[in-house]
Amino acid sequence: MKLECEVSVRHVHLSAADVDVLFGVGYELTPTKDLSQPGQYLCAERVELVTEKATIKNVGIIGPTRKITQVEVSRTDCFTLGLKNVPLRQSGELDNAPTILVRTERGSIHAAVIIAQRHVHMDTQTATKSGYTDGQIVAVKFDGERGGTLYNTVLRVHADFAPRVHIDSDDANAMGFTTGMVEICAEK
Repeated sequence: MKLECEVSVRHVHLSAADVDVLFGVGYELTPTKDLSQPGQYLCAERVELVTEKATIKNVGIIGPTRKITQVEVSRTDCFTLGLKNVPLRQSGELDNAPTILVRTERGSIHAAVIIAQRHVHMDTQTATKSGYTDGQIVAVKFDGERGGTLYNTVLRVHADFAPRVHIDSDDANAMGFTTGMVEICAEK
């Protein structure tokens, strides 16, 4: 099966309470660009990720607000920030994840930080028709000069998802990938 692949760079998802701390009580995030997953958008506002070793500025916020704040970075970002033991997890799986300082000019919070596991979003109808199931582990094949196959990619199925493969910037760089179609198949 061929699907469009997108590269997900470092970003944060904020709770409404943390938006209040970072931008002011009652503040509404400003959508600037719709993303491929229905209802998701990039916001105009930016934050900084701060550790004793380094600061990464101009980090994007993905809206709308969520129940809990989380920060998603790449392994390379972890090296830059001096973070150790950041777990590879699916979005929302934050138990025992370390925290990082998230800062704006108005305020700061500490939030759980993870490296997002590469994954495939798939709507229920496409998954059923293709014989895929939620939580299934698949492989993703990349063509091109540095092409190859990325294993251990989790399939996430939901009625509202748009079929897309999401990898982080480290995976994209390893495969020499910027944008386009990839092939997914069940791992053997």
